[in-house]
This record gives sequence, C-alpha cells and structure tokens, in this order.
Amino acid sequence: MSTPLLILASASPRRRELLRLLGRPFRVIPGDVPEMSPGHMTPMESCQLNAYRKARSVAKRYPDAVVIGADTEVCLGRRVFGKPASFVDACRMLRRLQGKVHEVITGVCIYHLRRHRQISFAVTTRVQFHRLNRDQRERYLKRIDPYDKAGAYAVQEHGHLIIEDINGSFTNVVGLPVERLAHELSSFLKP
Repeated sequence: MSTPLLILASASPRRRELLRLLGRPFRVIPGDVPEMSPGHMTPMESCQLNAYRKARSVAKRYPDAVVIGADTEVCLGRRVFGKPASFVDACRMLRRLQGKVHEVITGVCIYHLRRHRQISFAVTTRVQFHRLNRDQRERYLKRIDPYDKAGAYAVQEHGHLIIEDINGSFTNVVGLPVERLAHELSSFLKP
C-alpha cells in the first residue's frame, strides 16, 4: 500500500520549513477558513478547533490525502494575543508580555477524509520574556515583520533580544510542534 499524499493546510512559511524537517514529501494548500475563538472554549480548544477546520477544508478537496492543519495562539492567562493589526498594537502586545511568562499553544489536526480518521492534539510551551523598555520593544519590532505572528514576535528572528527562557518545544513556539507531530504522523500513517 502506497503512502497517501501529505498536505500542509497552512500558508505559513515557518510551518513549511518545520514540516520539511520530517523528511517527508508534502504539498502546501492553505486551509482558507476564518479562525474562530468561541468565548466558551479555552485557547487550547480553540486552537484544536481551528486546526481541524483548516485540515477538513482542504481534505474536502483532496479526500485521499493526509492533511495537517495547525493553529497557534499566544496566551497570557485567558487573554489571547493574535496577530497585531498595527505597529502600535504590536508594541502594546510586547509591553503586556514583557517580564512575564506566557504560553504558546499550537493545536494540530491530522486528517484523512476517505478513511474517516483524525488525530487532534495541542502542545503548550511556556515562554518567559525579559523585562523590556519601550526602546527595546520598538527596536525589536523594527527588526522583524510582526504582522503575521501571534503575539507580535518570532522566537527564530532575534528572539534572544526579548526571550529569557523557553520551557518546552522550541518548534512549537515557531508554529508547529515537530517532535510531537513526527510521533503522531508516524502512528497515523501505519496501515
């Protein structure tokens, strides 16, 4: 039995690079669905729901493929930091996160429509920011493109300037928990 086509249902260049680390051929077909954050759900549940919706939207067009959907949120308590709408918004996010420990949660869904199979999981990593003054926050934001990043930062882009400590999966903070995904995908692809 041949291995089915593997599809990443994400437009994120960071997720594409991380998935390449698994050494499996795949295609990228973004799951174009609006992200949801229902008030009655925890951030972890919302991430898993959005990952499922992205995977399912692509699987409907490619029912014989194994589709991977993912969604990442940055959370401080129950407050969720999405992608900033402006530079001022990005500055505000870093000001709230500075000096504190927050969580980066990525929900992942591996989905095969034809076989009626799916695995969903979420990985949480705790990230501690340095205490940052206004100049440090603004200098950091001018070095990166914060507008497509939850929480307005990227650990892989000058993260050492703002991050003091990471407890958990580094790749999860980038946007895809590769270690857990490799394990789950291997299990999912077994006949």
